[in-house]
Amino acid sequence: MSPLPTQVHPAVAKSLEAWHEMIARRDLGELEAIVHPEAVFRSPMAINAYRPRPALLLALNTVLSIFKDFSYYRQFASADGLSVVLEFSATVNDKQLKGIDMIRFDEQGLIVEFEVMVRPLNGLQELGAQMGARLGHALPAFKFKA
Repeated sequence: MSPLPTQVHPAVAKSLEAWHEMIARRDLGELEAIVHPEAVFRSPMAINAYRPRPALLLALNTVLSIFKDFSYYRQFASADGLSVVLEFSATVNDKQLKGIDMIRFDEQGLIVEFEVMVRPLNGLQELGAQMGARLGHALPAFKFKA
């Protein structure tokens, strides 16, 4: 087994830099520029993925408005440098949570898949309740069944 690279693919590095800058500003207004038109979003609350890009943009903009004290603190990369895992912590109302964003990019640095996992259960439930209250009417239209 070969060791993981110390750096991600150059195009991915550029997109990750833009992502982290948007997160720091709490403004995802430029996110569309780094997301592939057919991108897939995988929620920790649903087995089926959502697509295309508008679903991912809607979900991530909404979750950013819900999370408080959001912070990334570790990053891992795949051997090919095209996928990363970003470990985070946040608060939703009074529930603390930890999670990971698993992001797969293409060679142009565009996000093609964004999957979120969250724990503990009470944090995930609170996040789901908040997301459902805001997106329960809109997100189901984007469900994708393979």
